Amino acid sequence: MTLVFGGSHRALAADADFRAFIDGLRPGARARGVSQQTFDAAFRDVTTPDLDVIGRTKKQGEFSRPVWEYLVGAISPGRLDRGRTHAARLSDTLGKIEAKTGVPRWIMLAFWGVESDFGTSPGTLPIVRSLASLAYARHRGDFFRPELLAALDILQRGDITPDKMKGSWAGAMGQVQFLPSVFLKYAVDFDGDGHRDIWGSQADSLASIGHYLQEIGWNRAYSWGYEVRLPPDFDLTRYRGDLAEFGRRGVKRTDGKALPATGTGSLFLPGGLGAPVFLITDNFEVIRVYNTSDSYALAVGHLADRLSGAPALAAPWPTGAARLDNAGLKSLQEGLAAAGFYKGDFDGRAGPKLREAVRQYQIKSGLPADGYASPALLAHVSGGR
Repeated sequence: MTLVFGGSHRALAADADFRAFIDGLRPGARARGVSQQTFDAAFRDVTTPDLDVIGRTKKQGEFSRPVWEYLVGAISPGRLDRGRTHAARLSDTLGKIEAKTGVPRWIMLAFWGVESDFGTSPGTLPIVRSLASLAYARHRGDFFRPELLAALDILQRGDITPDKMKGSWAGAMGQVQFLPSVFLKYAVDFDGDGHRDIWGSQADSLASIGHYLQEIGWNRAYSWGYEVRLPPDFDLTRYRGDLAEFGRRGVKRTDGKALPATGTGSLFLPGGLGAPVFLITDNFEVIRVYNTSDSYALAVGHLADRLSGAPALAAPWPTGAARLDNAGLKSLQEGLAAAGFYKGDFDGRAGPKLREAVRQYQIKSGLPADGYASPALLAHVSGGR
């Protein structure tokens, strides 16, 4: 396909390619039960790909954003005030959803707050054009083609009209930022108007979040995680186990409450030793299904806690400490892979795979096993190669 638009002939060729791509979607849409009328209405104003959307796929910041900066934006005083106002106003609705799904109201509110600032920033881009542009450019291979077909399926079912189907450049829709495939599987018509409206209905939006989390494994027996204090000389090599066992080993919640008697958890030190320490549960991984970023999951969890009345984190973040940028993280991934510890992609991003590889390297090397990808660790790995 042609994605260079330097001259009129190339532009015309690209437009023709795009129209041919759209026409090529008809058999797949028809197989899903999408009528010709729905198909034509969906693409009536989609005549060219959105080059701004395609351009967004090629942008990556030089630095991975540190978790403490992410939390400042996600858990601002204004967002806390707005969230608590919504919690009071929607208390009855939240109570009904909570009873039905087992998901705490504070978690649902936190997702809603982080995803769209409680419905005020749901995205303004036409979803069909954005998804068509991404599918045409084959960003992430064939990932977006079925999402585009799923969007047509939603239109066929009448939950929304093309002009109101808005969202982000990457195809995430409405107040909850569901991709179309997620919408089809988990969205809920909670207000009973016959439409699963995650664009205009707060009740549908919150219930859809609750239903999604329930279906992907939220456990009502415990929280997403807890900020904790470790006793002196704590053995960091034993970083995973029963929550009750962590308590017996001297791990204390910073809020003074007892750890749950059931469930398992693992230690998470996103800023290394000397920064906040968390004992995260399986529910943390449930949050990461919604968005795989560790910072995102921590923001949702801590925002939920703050909305429920919990205090700010007890330990300070190392805001002045040196940290690895994307290039540094990629170098660390490569070094750990060469040493036999890392088996993921060399994408320059922190996450569970890199954290586990770091820990195993630290254990073998006799270093404190905090799992933190620091410049000092990169120097240690590089010096050992």
